[in-house]
Amino acid sequence: MTFLTFALGCKVNSYECEAISSKLLEEGFTIDEINPDIVIINTCSVTHVADQKSRQHIRKFRKNYPSAILVVMGCYAQGNSEFIAKETGADIVLGTSKRSEIIDKIKEFISNKEQIVDITKNTRCYEYEDLGIVNYSENIRAYLKIQDGCDSFCSYCIVPYRRGRSRSRDFDSIIKEAETLVEKGYKEIVLTGIHIGKYGKDIGASFSSLVEALLNIKDLYRLRISSLEESEIDDKLISLIATNNKLAKHLHIPLQSGCDKVLKRMCRPYTKEEYLTKLKYIKSLLPDICFTTDLIVGFPGETEEDFLETYNFIKEVGFNEIHVFPYSPRSGTPAATFKDQVDPRIKNERVKRILDLSNEQWKSYSNSQLGKEVEVIIEKYDEKTSSYVGHTSNYLEMSFKDEHQVGDIVKTKFSI
Repeated sequence: MTFLTFALGCKVNSYECEAISSKLLEEGFTIDEINPDIVIINTCSVTHVADQKSRQHIRKFRKNYPSAILVVMGCYAQGNSEFIAKETGADIVLGTSKRSEIIDKIKEFISNKEQIVDITKNTRCYEYEDLGIVNYSENIRAYLKIQDGCDSFCSYCIVPYRRGRSRSRDFDSIIKEAETLVEKGYKEIVLTGIHIGKYGKDIGASFSSLVEALLNIKDLYRLRISSLEESEIDDKLISLIATNNKLAKHLHIPLQSGCDKVLKRMCRPYTKEEYLTKLKYIKSLLPDICFTTDLIVGFPGETEEDFLETYNFIKEVGFNEIHVFPYSPRSGTPAATFKDQVDPRIKNERVKRILDLSNEQWKSYSNSQLGKEVEVIIEKYDEKTSSYVGHTSNYLEMSFKDEHQVGDIVKTKFSI
């Protein structure tokens, strides 16, 4: 039989689709994006917009492939299984667990021709679900999932309810998959998960010890960290970033707000002073490191003064790029019940101001790196520009008109 997978949302969802694809290929299924027998969609629910996109894509796939077995899984499915089962025509509905059983579920549906809805309601009881070695479609960069779930319960976030408690993947399983990826020729591995800084807390390990072990893998060229909280960047990890050239000189550290009053209402576990102190220390050791962040504007009760405090804090930190989102109320979270919601027009105006600042600071950072020696991994060929494109360790993009191959490592001086 043939199949097609489609992931919405985060890189974890993409990883899970790749893992399921690998399992299906091992079982003799083949990929067919034109006329598949099976369509698998991994949904997202991080915002209302993500919910809407998930619904739209489920219906689109049902319409476009009316005779295919439609499998819906992921965060949106976890919280909306009854609606999906009754209203979308999905044949198999799973949530954020039991993805390792997907082949058995497909065979069961083929045998019985009866809709399957298998949702574990209590997500907090989940164990880590290891989906095995992944064969990636990307040529050079591979994402490696090390952890799932979250225990933080930020007041705006639905993820801990949909993904369950924080749980770590087996240490040896991670190393084995990383070694396999390197053997297959992947030059860069990106560590990913829902809250990767919590890795190891439940199995007697630590995130920095895992990073250290991965850096010892022979022939691994570059290891990149997807996202870490400020409090989870310990001295050992800082030392590894400062001394080991394999570890990318780029940290994505979510901020969410630069105003202590708002941070407290968000239930974020730091003050802006603690955050700034940590980043200043890292910067003192690595002046050229790239800092990127996530920011939510228009959180309930955020005044113009609060926003300006965040705006000025961003300038003080000197983030090189900011991923900014207008606050989106999520039913079932504390913040959705707050009475002092911010007007959508104000949120959108604040998003624009942060994006303008982000663009300004990215240009400033790029200009500060001009002429410096860099190593670029060629990741793809861009037919539109007839050039080869790749990234430096500190996440600067470069393109080359001269002849290269995907996977080449180019030592050059940075230019725009």
